[in-house]
Amino acid sequence: MSDRAVRWDEALLPPAMALAIALVVGDVLILAFGQSPGHVFGILLEGTWGNAYGFGQTLYKATTLVCTGLAVAIPLRAGLFNIGAESQLAAGGFAAGVAGIVLPAGMPWPLAALVCLVAAAIGGGLVGAVPGALKAKFGASEVIVTIMLNFVVLAFLNWIVAAKLHVPDSLHTAEIAAGGIPRFADFTLAFRGSAANLTLLVALTLAAACWWFLFRTKGGYELRAVGLQPEAAENGGIPLGRTWFRAMLIGGALAGVGGINYVLGYKHYYEEGFGSGTGYMGIAVALVGRNHPAGIVLSALLFATLSQGGLAVNAIVPKQMMEVLQAVVILAVAVSAPEVKRVLRASAKTNA
Repeated sequence: MSDRAVRWDEALLPPAMALAIALVVGDVLILAFGQSPGHVFGILLEGTWGNAYGFGQTLYKATTLVCTGLAVAIPLRAGLFNIGAESQLAAGGFAAGVAGIVLPAGMPWPLAALVCLVAAAIGGGLVGAVPGALKAKFGASEVIVTIMLNFVVLAFLNWIVAAKLHVPDSLHTAEIAAGGIPRFADFTLAFRGSAANLTLLVALTLAAACWWFLFRTKGGYELRAVGLQPEAAENGGIPLGRTWFRAMLIGGALAGVGGINYVLGYKHYYEEGFGSGTGYMGIAVALVGRNHPAGIVLSALLFATLSQGGLAVNAIVPKQMMEVLQAVVILAVAVSAPEVKRVLRASAKTNA
């Protein structure tokens, strides 16, 4: 077996095994509630991929998860654990919302959306840059700093909205005057009522750009080298501090861009708690996707399907069952990945 084949197997087998284990656990849980697994999973698929509305909602949820998953994966490639995607997402959404309010209403939406997108990337990037700078300068733990920043940034944004920018009797800003992103329902009535919008194309473009950066550029090579062997990378002339800072900055910007999915593509205003939990879910998406942009897209679709599917099957089984399945997928990947790697490497040596 070639090294390339081994690497592909290492990437694909753990998620596949995790999904199989989750299906078995799901069958057991469904039977415990006195229902038929085939019937429940059939309703889940019908409510997500089987009709335009459910499919649109799945794509909408997957869009933000792609961004937060990438926001976790890029720093992980550099050996850093970004737990701050929650606040970075909120900062990006807030910056996009403010930019949309300030821009003139007559500005063409593609140009206005681009300005808001840049504002979102800057907002999220600034929040991500803080732990990156502290890590690079003082060696501060990015885990602790990002966790603390989640509370600080979210509380600060909530205070600004409540004290300065909120609409009376609400917890959101005024609607944006420019920068709204069209929904799929604007092009076809089949998606009527769904929040899916063209931000999905932005997320897929970002995933492709991250792949190119990681595997086709000098900066991406340096980032991966630092993540694999920081001492060897430093001896080879790669500056650790600069690489760490850049990884956290990029991660924050990616999460920030995810905020436009809600602010520009759905509600057209920034609202307190709009992405609650999505930043943390990005950690699971990145881990199940094996920190590879293509894997993250598929992983985001999986978790979005389980999330939307929980609403579809809630009439016959508790929607929390889908959250249990999400946890099972994460645990199964964490447990199976090292064992799969060991077996494949041993097999490759035997066949060599």
